[in-house]
Amino acid sequence: MEVRINKFLSEAGVCSRREADRQIEAGNVTIDGKIAQMGDRVSEGQQVCFQGVPVKKEEEMILIALNKPAGIVCTAEKREKNNVIDYLNYPKRIYPVGRLDKDSEGLLLLTNNGDIVNKMMRSGNMHEKEYIVTVNRLVTDSFLHGMANGVPLVELNTTTRKCRVERTGKKQFSIVLTQGLNRQIRRMCEYFGYRVQKLVRVRIMNIELGDLEPGKYRDVTSQEYKRLLELIAPSSNAPVRPGKKQPQNERMCTNSDPRKEPNRKNANTTKRSQNRLHGTFTVVNKNIDRERTHGSKKATD
Repeated sequence: MEVRINKFLSEAGVCSRREADRQIEAGNVTIDGKIAQMGDRVSEGQQVCFQGVPVKKEEEMILIALNKPAGIVCTAEKREKNNVIDYLNYPKRIYPVGRLDKDSEGLLLLTNNGDIVNKMMRSGNMHEKEYIVTVNRLVTDSFLHGMANGVPLVELNTTTRKCRVERTGKKQFSIVLTQGLNRQIRRMCEYFGYRVQKLVRVRIMNIELGDLEPGKYRDVTSQEYKRLLELIAPSSNAPVRPGKKQPQNERMCTNSDPRKEPNRKNANTTKRSQNRLHGTFTVVNKNIDRERTHGSKKATD
């Protein structure tokens, strides 16, 4: 059966389809010794090479969770100093699902499955990512409400989507985003005169950082993977049409907590969902002495 060359590279774990298109345009992909062109198809038995190295389809799907330390760059580009691929030195070819700023730390997923990457990372799919942020000043109610209700980012010519924000300490808060603009949280804080001192991603959709130590990684569990597939099933991975602008200030998903099974609802969850549908966002003042807990324990490093 024939498949498009970009899909072949994605399924083989080389890169996402979008990145495959860029590599094809750059002339880094060959089919039976000839430079591949956009739209080419590959049949069984043909030899595909990426940067001169033969590409074989990975039979085993890989999805790992890494606690990325600050200073590591989320790229598969070998020429980039301190890139995450060299840092991990994983025995099989994988690449990061999205990005986490060099100065930030916490949960980063890596995989060899391009379709998962496409469905998880497209902004329009509204998938949640949660962060714990430490700033240089006392966190006020007005700051939290401002962050939650959307922040204009002039340099990016957009306004951030409404989001959930909760106080977790005198100078600390958690924030749940459904988009991934460049240095988004840092820019949002700067708008209100705050400076981020530490930023840790603790959750991507249903997968949590838990007590995974910095620099360590684990396999995503079968239960986590099953739930992840359920969450991305309705997602689109179609390419963005040229000239079509992505919505910048949409309401949040009605699924208030992707870590829970779809049929597990309670009155509080329903109330929060209704509040978000009407554009109101409640700021929760958490007990600053209360210890935050995370769901799953660390698997094998």
